[in-house]
Amino acid sequence: MQKTIFITGASKGFGKLWAEALLKRGDRVAASARNISALDDLKTQYGDQILPLQLDVNNRTEVFEVVGKIEEYFGKIDVLINNAGFGLFGTTEETSEQQAREQMETNFFGSLWVAQAVLPVMRKQKSGHIIQVSSFLGLTTLPLLGLYNASKFAVEGLIETIGSETAHLGIKTTLIEPNGFATDWAGSSAVQTSSEITDYNPVRAAFTESGDNPETWGKPEATVQPILDIIDNGNPPKRVLFGKIAYHVVSEVYKKRLEDIENWKEVSIAAHGH
Repeated sequence: MQKTIFITGASKGFGKLWAEALLKRGDRVAASARNISALDDLKTQYGDQILPLQLDVNNRTEVFEVVGKIEEYFGKIDVLINNAGFGLFGTTEETSEQQAREQMETNFFGSLWVAQAVLPVMRKQKSGHIIQVSSFLGLTTLPLLGLYNASKFAVEGLIETIGSETAHLGIKTTLIEPNGFATDWAGSSAVQTSSEITDYNPVRAAFTESGDNPETWGKPEATVQPILDIIDNGNPPKRVLFGKIAYHVVSEVYKKRLEDIENWKEVSIAAHGH
């Protein structure tokens, strides 16, 4: 059955790849980006089946206007893929106030504004599926990505909460948690902190070395069928890891967390007071 899907950050990477796959199988796609000329090829090929929209997710007013245009054009929004975001590389101490705010503004507040704009449409329909592109770094952390980690931890809490608030309205939520993939995320789309403190050079060197292994990076094309399967599932997962690195790392992290919870069980219970 044909679905109407709104994808943010659709000019490249996962967003464009998934938009093209959805159009190819016959779905209708509202695709937003800061630079919509990157969507000209899809518009030429798929015509009225795609609605390209210029959007800066940091602009809440613009977000609501764009969602109004989508509803007017397609009549509904079955699925939101909240994908817009970027990575900020550098240690926490090296991060400027402006860089920290910009990271949270796009990755967290941008996701919030889009969800808030789409929810009235889905409530009216009594159906909908919000798919949030998070990261396995919303469940664990890597050095040099402190503000990015924090933005994804925040997004995880936001989307999980929305899921609990809207389930009775027929609205579902899914958090996609990828490891690193060979997209522009760590390349041209990435932002670097402006200063470098030499005391952190060993951490930087270890981080760079870990990324030199091609096996670390997933193949973006391999995510196409998984995202289609999640969209088509009547009972989609609340969260799903994308990539074998994410699976192995997060499995170990949670194993250790559960051990710590049990080891400190008596202290936890005593802290309750009665």
